Parts: sequence; structure tokens; C-alpha cells
Amino acid sequence: MMNTLKYAPDVKAPRFRNKSNHTVDLEMAAKIKKEVFACKSMSLVQIKDILKEFNIELTNTVIEKRDGVEVPMQIGHIFVGTCPMTKRKNVNFKMSQEYKQTIQHRNWESDNYLAKIFFTTFGKKFRYKNNELWGFEPFRDFKRKLSKVYPVKWKQYVEVDPQIKISSIYRSNLYAIQKTEDDQEGLKTYNEFEF
Repeated sequence: MMNTLKYAPDVKAPRFRNKSNHTVDLEMAAKIKKEVFACKSMSLVQIKDILKEFNIELTNTVIEKRDGVEVPMQIGHIFVGTCPMTKRKNVNFKMSQEYKQTIQHRNWESDNYLAKIFFTTFGKKFRYKNNELWGFEPFRDFKRKLSKVYPVKWKQYVEVDPQIKISSIYRSNLYAIQKTEDDQEGLKTYNEFEF
């Protein structure tokens, strides 16, 4: 049987796997034990469990909050954005082989919009040397959880234009957020009898 698809995957081909580097190793655990007093008597497994629990909490907060989360120690800001589909074809290989013609994935639930996880270091608070060299790779559970929630809550997230830099969007949104926070703080301390 001849394959009618132009880009059909070769199932028998050898697989490429990225080399897995563990973030928390014995050296990092020793450094954490030295710097954090509460962790002095903890084992590597306990430290990993705490970090995993923190990552799960961070993931849930990013998915629930529209504006995302500021990562501790002023490392950066993570948020979920809604983006239009790319012009490149997103082929559904299984259905294409079944029907013998090219069939694309369509996001009917989200009106052809895609979810993307953004990490930025371009806020006013995040000004440090070489901040553009930082990267972020979400872990698998984060991606899977977002893919389940996104078709239901896709209108909640910030729409990001692919032609505009994230830094300019972040600056304009940061100004509006900071202004509302200042107004709310002013209302808390307002005293009408004080001149």
C-alpha cells in the first residue's frame, strides 16, 4: 500500500531522546541544606518532594490567575497567553492515514486559538545583568493540566499578538496593574477628616 501523505512519520525509525539532566542533585541539596536552616536534617528525597509541591502550587496559580505569577526571588514572570493559530499546518497523522488525505488539528473548543506559556524578565523589578539569557521550560504535568483547562477557560487569558514583543505588552499591563494597586492602597489609608 502506498502512502498518500507527504509527511507521514516513519514508525520504524530510531528515536531521539533528549539527555535528561536532574535539577536537584546531591550538590544542590547540600547547598540548600547549608543556606536554609529548616532543611538541615532533610534528605534529598524530602527536598525534592518540597520542590515538586512548590511547582504544583505554582502551576495551579498560573493556570487560575489571568495575570500569571511572579516567580520568587524576582527571577521573572510566568503567565498563560492566548495566541492565534500559526499559518503552518498542524497535521493530525492518525486521522490522515485513516482517511488517506491531510487532516489538520483544529481547536474548535477555543475558536482556533492556542495556549502558550510565557516567561518574561522584562519587568521593572527584574533588571539584572544578562536577564535575556534566562529560559523557562514547563514540565510535562504543567502542559497537560493547561491543555485540559484551556478549552474551558480560553477567554480568561491575555491575548498575545505574535507580531508584538512580550516586553512591550508586559510594560503596558504592568503600569495599569500598578496604578490599580496604588489606588486600592490609597483607599485603605484614606481619611476624610485628615487634611
